[in-house]
Amino acid sequence: MLEIDKYKQDLQVLRADIELMGSSMDLEAMQDKVDELEHTAAEPNFWDDPDRAQSILAKAKTLKDKLDVQKDMESRVDDLDVMIELAEMEDDQSMVDEIGQELTALREKFDEVKLSTLLTGQYDANNAIITFHAGAGGTEAMDWTGMLVRMYSRWGERHGFKVKVLDWLDGEDAGVKSASLMIEGTNAYGFLRSEKGIHRLVRISPFDSAGRRHTSFAALEVMPELDDSIKIDINPADLQVDTYRSSGSGGQKVNKTDSAVRITHVPTGIVVSCQTERSQVQNRATAMKMLEAKLFELKEREHKDTIDELKGVSLEIAWGSQIRSYVFCPYTLVKDHRTNYEEGTVNTVMDGKIDGFINAYLSAQANGTLIK
Repeated sequence: MLEIDKYKQDLQVLRADIELMGSSMDLEAMQDKVDELEHTAAEPNFWDDPDRAQSILAKAKTLKDKLDVQKDMESRVDDLDVMIELAEMEDDQSMVDEIGQELTALREKFDEVKLSTLLTGQYDANNAIITFHAGAGGTEAMDWTGMLVRMYSRWGERHGFKVKVLDWLDGEDAGVKSASLMIEGTNAYGFLRSEKGIHRLVRISPFDSAGRRHTSFAALEVMPELDDSIKIDINPADLQVDTYRSSGSGGQKVNKTDSAVRITHVPTGIVVSCQTERSQVQNRATAMKMLEAKLFELKEREHKDTIDELKGVSLEIAWGSQIRSYVFCPYTLVKDHRTNYEEGTVNTVMDGKIDGFINAYLSAQANGTLIK
């Protein structure tokens, strides 16, 4: 069977690629590090410093996850070898089709894992906090913002990440005025940091009775959730804390008491809010984490030594500043202006299949070919 011969060759190439990646990751040294961390975790006084303990356990889990993924891919290659032998012996076409599907899935998994090796930033392994803001375009922009919230939620679910709504403010007539999501999982921030910026929509607006084409904008902020090992000194006197009744998305899951919390950092003008936890104390704690992440990201970007040196930063959510355009009419196209990567199936992209854009960004960043 010609298909089997081709699958044999493809599998040999894939096996070599997986082995080469494993060698470059230095799996033996990685296992030694896991053993060292687990030995530390077994010490009697391990939990005397809870912050240090949590950091050690998180590092051990990240390394173990990488080892498990590598072992799983190697095991799947061996299983495919056996399936190919059986298919040849029994001349079973149904088995050949199954081999082709599994080979495709394994190649996709390898490409995903290979891409994750580019995530070498200090916080790439962390959870991600995404904040959405509707920009120019009125109701149309708020509807567009809601579409983006769904797109990133679907992306997170497709990758097995936990997606949690932190804050939500409905638009006046439709869509979302602003929202914040927590995407929890290994490398969530590393993948999603490429999505920060202005996203532009071009389509025939369903809110325009004349059926005219509209251009709308929404802004995304993407920050890593900081673990307890990162200390951000915030002066309580710089905070304005407001409480209000939870509203918006969530239905019965949203607490209808005055438990929602909004915190304004007066020196920088940064505002964060959380309304989806069950108590005001929990909402305040989550909002403080969001504020710490924003202040840390701003401090890193501005290369400032202290929060006192920071100024509020504003970016117009309108023409000329978009990182990506989503065109529904007069043709269908999604194009990233930093990499020139594009896809014509806009509905598929809006359903959360944005890996091509993420991959192109990370590859271009690693190669130094990003378009400024």
